[in-house]
Amino acid sequence: MEVVRKNIRNLHLRVYPPKGRVRVTVPLRLDDETVRLAVVSRLGWIRRKQKGFEQQDRRSPREMFTAESHYVQGRRYQLDVIEHDGPPSVNLLNSTTMELRVRPGTDRDKREAVLRGWYRQQLREQIPELIAKWEPEIGVTVAEWRIKRMKTRWGTCNCEARRIWLNLQLAKKPASCLEFVLVHEMTHLLERRHNDRFRAYMDQFMLQWRFHREELKRVPLIDGDWYY
Repeated sequence: MEVVRKNIRNLHLRVYPPKGRVRVTVPLRLDDETVRLAVVSRLGWIRRKQKGFEQQDRRSPREMFTAESHYVQGRRYQLDVIEHDGPPSVNLLNSTTMELRVRPGTDRDKREAVLRGWYRQQLREQIPELIAKWEPEIGVTVAEWRIKRMKTRWGTCNCEARRIWLNLQLAKKPASCLEFVLVHEMTHLLERRHNDRFRAYMDQFMLQWRFHREELKRVPLIDGDWYY
């Protein structure tokens, strides 16, 4: 268990995938015994979280070879790698096949970079429409949004800057998961914390948000993805 002391008000305990690492962030004023008791009181919750990570459907790391499985908006596609003398590209040929075109000799990392760039473009095309849909519903304005690879979060919100970050991996998940994460982060512009007020807002804006949260946990993860 990792203990980090900071100048904060409350103790925060988190369990991180994929192996259930425990991290406790504690106020400077709390002594070790108080921290120990706080952790002991939540051992049941910690073990449930760790067990949940163990049971998540995981697949081996992608090698970017033909016949591998890759996901787009929750749908599984079989990769078909084609080497050709031309610019790299990704195309969904049908409901089952993803074509990756690369130059001869392109290594695994560069193949993955091409696919990541394509995933990023898919999100860029989806997100503006979703923000436009939800801004009047929630009553907030998003000043800026960005996409990045994140190890432990599907999204984050900087309330002061009114900036939202979304995880690149959301391109692999069902569209409902992307929408849920975006609404979740936009709701933080009304309430920073995950408290009763925040949950009441979520109930108001997206009645089925708990279902979408569970859906996000159920979809297959790839070893090397750290998400929950």
